[in-house]
Amino acid sequence: MISERINRIVTSTTMKIAAEAIRMKANGIDVINLSVGEPDFPTPENIKAAAKKAIDNNQTTYTINAGTVDLRKAIAEKFRNENNLSYSLDEIIVSSGAKQSVFNAVSAVVDIDDEVIIPAPYWVSYPEMVTLAHGRSVIVNCPEETGFKLSPELLEKAISPKTKLLILCNPSNPTGATYTEKELHGLAAVVEKGSYYIIADEIYERLVYDTIQFKSFASISNTLKQRIIVVNGVSKTYAMTGWRIGYAAGPEKIIAAMGKIQSHTTSNACSISQHAAVEAILGSQDSTNKMILEFKKRRDYLFNALCNIDGISCYKSEGAFYLFPNVSSFFHNSTNAMRIENSFDLSMYLLHEAKVAVVPGSAFGAEGFIRVSYASSMDNLIEAVKRIKEALLKLH
Repeated sequence: MISERINRIVTSTTMKIAAEAIRMKANGIDVINLSVGEPDFPTPENIKAAAKKAIDNNQTTYTINAGTVDLRKAIAEKFRNENNLSYSLDEIIVSSGAKQSVFNAVSAVVDIDDEVIIPAPYWVSYPEMVTLAHGRSVIVNCPEETGFKLSPELLEKAISPKTKLLILCNPSNPTGATYTEKELHGLAAVVEKGSYYIIADEIYERLVYDTIQFKSFASISNTLKQRIIVVNGVSKTYAMTGWRIGYAAGPEKIIAAMGKIQSHTTSNACSISQHAAVEAILGSQDSTNKMILEFKKRRDYLFNALCNIDGISCYKSEGAFYLFPNVSSFFHNSTNAMRIENSFDLSMYLLHEAKVAVVPGSAFGAEGFIRVSYASSMDNLIEAVKRIKEALLKLH
């Protein structure tokens, strides 16, 4: 028998869409995949060279559970130079991806029936991680009209005596919403009244556009820093999703607890990937800067193109590589083959009719929307918008 705990976990809708898109592609169907959450750029050459050197130097054995000293030193330097944050090596842990860092952090602080505040739209895995830790997710719906951001007022209403943790993704997956320093100060004024912990998921921190200046939540105040676990990694910034390197920094006792969990699950992250990550963090940033410029160009095109489709409204994201358009006006419409009642129906319709893969907003706790990734070539984006528009015109 499967455990009750696992039976309560919902299979990722993102994976369902991706699996169907892969199946269609395998059958020779020309699918444009805008559901993916990873850069379409190759890992920069200097990073690959560092990995090759590590292999040649036989750096292929176990490392310290928390990560190599060199990598943790590089991460500490990154926090100091880019975020004005000071962490000792004992306050930093390296994991097999930022997802594992978040999971370990949730597991380290959440007990049975503890409440975890999660602003919606949220990344699909947050509530499931809370379930695995026997906690209870308190979902706070953040409206499109306010940029999908958690406000101090909404946060205040969600807090209870059982609150143990707040998870804040900034910039956001799936909306790309990015908090200004003023907005973070507003949240900090509420958070400082309590004693619960905060996971600041900042994996997309470098991918911000226009006049936005990213600010780490832990840098808002030293008092707040003592309760924040900052999660980051190299996947998005350096096109290293498959290398599986994430990291977390925070109070030493929390990092030590996360280390306990990791020591009995995966142990250390890949030794070769850790050497590559040192180069990513400390080496040339030219490839990343070029990637950011290209993402901005794609975002601008896709935002304008989607807004020009009758029936779609869209918040202009400030970060990450997603748009989160409102498509609710197409619900309760039909084709000869199916009726569209929700975002999952519409996503499946677009996949089969337009041959474009997107992710339904329901996967992120936000019915009425779809997530569209612009981590794809401009040619693909232009063709995808054309197909989406043609497919939507067929609904009646």
